[in-house]
Amino acid sequence: MTNPANTPIAVPAARKRVVVAMSGGVDSSVAAAIMKAAGHDVIGVTLQLYDHGSATGRKGSCCAGQDIHDARRVAEALDIPHYVLDYETRFAAKVIETFAESYVAGETPIPCVTCNNEIKFRDLLDTAKDLGADVLVTGHYVQRLETEHGPVLARAVDADRDQSYFLFGITKEQLASLWFPIGGMRKADVRELARSFNLPVADKSDSQDICFVPTGKYTDVIERLKPTALDSGNIVHLDGRILGRHDGIIHYTVGQRRGIKIPAAEPLYVVRLDAARNEVIVGPRSALTTTGLMLRNVNWLGEKPLEDVGASGLSLYVRMRSSQNLRPALLQIEQNAAVRIELHDGEEGIATGQACVFYADNGTEGRVLGGGWIAKTIKANGAEPRVATTMAELGR
Repeated sequence: MTNPANTPIAVPAARKRVVVAMSGGVDSSVAAAIMKAAGHDVIGVTLQLYDHGSATGRKGSCCAGQDIHDARRVAEALDIPHYVLDYETRFAAKVIETFAESYVAGETPIPCVTCNNEIKFRDLLDTAKDLGADVLVTGHYVQRLETEHGPVLARAVDADRDQSYFLFGITKEQLASLWFPIGGMRKADVRELARSFNLPVADKSDSQDICFVPTGKYTDVIERLKPTALDSGNIVHLDGRILGRHDGIIHYTVGQRRGIKIPAAEPLYVVRLDAARNEVIVGPRSALTTTGLMLRNVNWLGEKPLEDVGASGLSLYVRMRSSQNLRPALLQIEQNAAVRIELHDGEEGIATGQACVFYADNGTEGRVLGGGWIAKTIKANGAEPRVATTMAELGR
């Protein structure tokens, strides 16, 4: 098979056995086609992650029944073997249950990151090795670049599609066995290449929703798994006044203004969620400004060990939301080995449970240095009381 669009294929020339994670979308399909065009021994694998009955054929959802069918059609078009692996049990335990527990704890979880960390780049990578593969290939928009110190992770060429935020948990060891062939391409070029390869999914729309939430309402999933998450409780002002009642803290997110339904002289915002007391804490917008973060479960991709960061700290850039611009910050290691991030300009609406991803610079293709999960936010005006910060207390 040749590359009809004559698109540069940035993969080693030596023929390897590769397993391609095929979701049924255009990106992973093109990744598989590029591998086949490069002359590699390609095996397509699609994961069945959940009971997709209610999501089958639903536009905007990923991993639905139609996706498995589409992945199989692409494999047939490319003339490569294709397998569907039943990962439902492990996905339910590692992703869906963790998602629900995080929300009940008053956090704002990111299930796609958990899926990447626990399923795709751990369990699936192990499966690929069991199949005798040298490399696991995915259709993520991120770059794997070779340097004198080994492979590094970097932002995608297409900034609007960059998925590096969701991949900060990839370890150095895993990166050695991963390829991302479309990370150096723009989405329009990927679709054009799909048409050139005559792939049946060339014009398929992108997935947008959380795959295991077929109704689009994550509260339905949490209510089923954690019925007590809908217990009513107090809405409390930062100054201690009880202002009203809520119908479950899972209906609220940090930074929220609409839907609080509390009359006040000035606008009220959700400042934090106190799961232990089942309280929604509200206050003025100024109380949302976060100047520091304490992180847990940090993954480090820098060349020097994280422990070598000196007393003056390490200047870098961070991202707390997948679509936001990078922010200048200072990474510091505290005496108890906890990782602290100081945000130079502050940031509004940051919640525990979100990810903080590190970048070496703010360039369009900047290197990813890892990241961690936000365990505590430090407010500019002391609006949030002190909580545990030792590594033992921050751990789960």
